[in-house]
Amino acid sequence: MLAIRLQRTGRKGHAMFRVVVQDSRRTPTSGKVVSQLGTYDPHSKAVTLDGEKASFYLTNGAQPSPRAAVLLKNEGVKLPEWVATSDKKSGAIRHPEKLRRNQPKEEVAAEVSAEAEAAVPVEEAAPEA
Repeated sequence: MLAIRLQRTGRKGHAMFRVVVQDSRRTPTSGKVVSQLGTYDPHSKAVTLDGEKASFYLTNGAQPSPRAAVLLKNEGVKLPEWVATSDKKSGAIRHPEKLRRNQPKEEVAAEVSAEAEAAVPVEEAAPEA
């Protein structure tokens, strides 16, 4: 089975990706590629794709990875019905009550002033001998 996926290139810390068609049993780093469809630069969000090649492989059963499906969809390539693209993640916060911005202002100010008073040492007048 063929897979449309991203193949990482570029130097350390500055990734660039090729959009490739590859046998799904191979790893993306193996280098054995059936066809190269385009490139993706995640830093500038620049995508160059050959839409005709992509649609050819999709109609013949190549299955895109989730990220490749999003890139193909954004570039206007018509995806088959069986390709599922997920919507944006909701980004739900697990414990919103623990966020600093949700804490009451008075309690934070009162705690800071109490800590400041405790940190200042009180000098006692000791009798000198």
